[in-house]
Amino acid sequence: MRDGQPSSTARGAAAYRAIHQRHENAAIFRDPFAERILDAETRASLDEIAADPSRRGIRLFIVSRSRFSEDALAASVARGARQVVVLGAGLDTFSLRNPYPDVGVFEVDFPATQGWKRERLRQAGLALPETLTFAPVDFERESLADGLARAGFRHDRPAFFQWLGVTPYLTRETIFSTLDFVAGIPQSAIAFDYTEPFENQSPERRARLTAMAESAGARGEPWLSFFDPPEIAAILREKGFGDIEDLSFADVIKRYSPELGNGLQSGGGHVIRASR
Repeated sequence: MRDGQPSSTARGAAAYRAIHQRHENAAIFRDPFAERILDAETRASLDEIAADPSRRGIRLFIVSRSRFSEDALAASVARGARQVVVLGAGLDTFSLRNPYPDVGVFEVDFPATQGWKRERLRQAGLALPETLTFAPVDFERESLADGLARAGFRHDRPAFFQWLGVTPYLTRETIFSTLDFVAGIPQSAIAFDYTEPFENQSPERRARLTAMAESAGARGEPWLSFFDPPEIAAILREKGFGDIEDLSFADVIKRYSPELGNGLQSGGGHVIRASR
């Protein structure tokens, strides 16, 4: 993202969740706040975006990865976690839908994005939940541990970490240090997505991904890191994580809606969960 400006990627992800409510009747993921939190200009463009068939696959992947992550979150809470950390939260709305009154939610993001989100919530007439705490952190310049500690996060208690739509924009060093931090939390669990190297894709898909990456770079959000599935699994195991589940772009969509996923070709995206 550009300094002092909110993330366009965060706006786009919220728009896709809103379209899913309108056009697919929330078949995979229900988010009644997705449209309300958007600005008027983005809301006015939702039907136009939905009419573009080239965006259907990524839209379904985004709502499916949210469903996958929140299913893993529910399992973590059932095991005793009472802290949820949303890394790179953007316009995520779990804190507004949090069904667990004794679970605190910490949203970590760039200060500009969090200021933008606060304004969007205010304009939508949505009150900040008592269980929500904002933890402004620049992932590349500041310690995640320090940012969360300032917000009241307890490092000695179990926690679930949701990290969606972020890792491609970070360096490997930052990704590894974040995973090290999560691994240091007792009974921690994490769900995140990642992108395979372009050379793993067909020529047609490679060209499409390259165009997406170039567009993101032009917006000030370049793609920096890619992983092969065996590589990321090995990294997680080395850091002490187990019970690893990794689903491809097409497989995670088909898990929740075989009908909507029918005919979709596998892209470079994956969503993965792991626990300590």
